[in-house]
Amino acid sequence: MTQTSEAAAAVEDSKPTRSPRIHRAWFVAAVTFVTIVGAAAFRSLPGLFIDPLHQEFGWSRGTIGAAVSVNLALYGLTAPFAAALMDRFGIRRVVAVALTVIAVGSGLTVWMTAAWQLVLCWGLLVGLGSGSMALAFAATVTNRWFTTRRGLVSGILTAGSASGQLIFLPLLSWMVERYDWRPAAVTVALAALAVVPFVWLLLRDHPADVGLKPYGAPDFVPKPAPVTGAARRTVGVLLSVVRTGPFWLLAGTFAICGASTNGLVQTHFVPAAHDHGLPVTTAASLLAVIGVFDVVGTIASGWFTDRFEPRRLLAVYYALRGLSLLFLPMLLGPAIHPPMIFFIVFYGLDWVATVPPTLALCREHYGENSAIVFGWVLASHQVGAALVAYLGGVARDVFGTYDMVWYASGALCAAAALMALVIRRRPVTAVPVLGV
Repeated sequence: MTQTSEAAAAVEDSKPTRSPRIHRAWFVAAVTFVTIVGAAAFRSLPGLFIDPLHQEFGWSRGTIGAAVSVNLALYGLTAPFAAALMDRFGIRRVVAVALTVIAVGSGLTVWMTAAWQLVLCWGLLVGLGSGSMALAFAATVTNRWFTTRRGLVSGILTAGSASGQLIFLPLLSWMVERYDWRPAAVTVALAALAVVPFVWLLLRDHPADVGLKPYGAPDFVPKPAPVTGAARRTVGVLLSVVRTGPFWLLAGTFAICGASTNGLVQTHFVPAAHDHGLPVTTAASLLAVIGVFDVVGTIASGWFTDRFEPRRLLAVYYALRGLSLLFLPMLLGPAIHPPMIFFIVFYGLDWVATVPPTLALCREHYGENSAIVFGWVLASHQVGAALVAYLGGVARDVFGTYDMVWYASGALCAAAALMALVIRRRPVTAVPVLGV
């Protein structure tokens, strides 16, 4: 087919058609949700691997935590570039390649014999792949396909990202305890590969691809031309927004969010509970319960974000999370009791409830660049998670307990609550993007 006929076909395909009874945007959101949940299986493993790798190879918890830190940091640092790459090459291509990289990195770990190989496979490859499947993916889909209900949709997709990391835990922990950590790694690799066909066949990059308006939009929106210079644009956005106060407050609060969730609870809760005599499978099941209630909490947070001031929601969420972490050391023990169940439910409701209001504030202050800005804010989230994943392991090696880490994280959450209240209401207008 010639270039002229291809262009004519593209124009013909982009013409608006009659809107269906159920808007295609909801099907795209559903496919995105399933994709994020399926791809999140690999995020379940770090906390389950700490003790088995320590026993088999003799690696310290600090060394293993360092590999997890590389993974978490790259997860965050890749996210803003992934958002720009999706603008350049399309969502389907970027996500399909990312899932394949995740599968390769997870699968190769079964042959590792040295700590540097753990850093290479789990830290570098899985970190890069997962960064391209980060919440910037959800932000891009939400921004393109929805004009209204964005808070609700971002809450649903965020819940899939966080809960997908946790709902696989009972199965994977059973595999680790019953067989070995290697079958669990292979299972994760296969889960990532299994999602690729769904992405390629069912996901679409833009409403104009199927001749529709974005959900809630009054007018048809033509598909924008591919944006070249993805890396330059991403860095240009960063150089512009670092001059604004709201960015630093959002990045600071989200760094504490990552430190108190992915870096702390997801990575160290299972070994910490095991230190107090709780079986690994039982501790992993508790994390899975957190994932269940996270779905409720995050979707509710999206609903609240559409109706209440986002910065006040953030302050409440961080304050409640910090309070719960201060009580956790007193709740850990060899058996599950009602106060621990209350903590699991309470903490689950607040796990990533911070994402919808943070994303809303990015949209409010930074407009069309909000997905990339949110990618950089997410990078700070993962840097905070990486630091605590490493420092938590070091603290356990030095002090023989995780207690100090729980208390410090509780104090950090209190600081995040205050930072959220400082974010100004008046949005930044017309922030120029340097180098574009």
